[in-house]
Amino acid sequence: MSDETPDGPLQPPRRDDAQDNEPRGGSLGLGAVVGAVALYAVYVLGTMAQGPYAWSASVLAVPAPFIPIVLYLAVAIVLAVRRRTALWGAGLLIGLGAFVLLGGGLCIGFLVQVRA
Repeated sequence: MSDETPDGPLQPPRRDDAQDNEPRGGSLGLGAVVGAVALYAVYVLGTMAQGPYAWSASVLAVPAPFIPIVLYLAVAIVLAVRRRTALWGAGLLIGLGAFVLLGGGLCIGFLVQVRA
């Protein structure tokens, strides 16, 4: 026997969710640029901070540089999972990758300059 009925082949039941009709929202490119720039701003301004509120003077001196990354990653994943903000969240995740890639290049460039 086959999986056919007198009306034709079996088809899965159709769901009429409103979510299926919603277009994906946000801008992938804008999310990537805004994400990378925001992360650089946090870390550049964080390393320039001096005094009792600087990362190095805090009890959280070791985990403090990782807190913005964890918060950023959590927000980006939540936005990427929701259909209305999926492109924006994906752009933020790409911006995190660009931040790591460019940051590594800047670090290596700085180390080469210091060594020379």
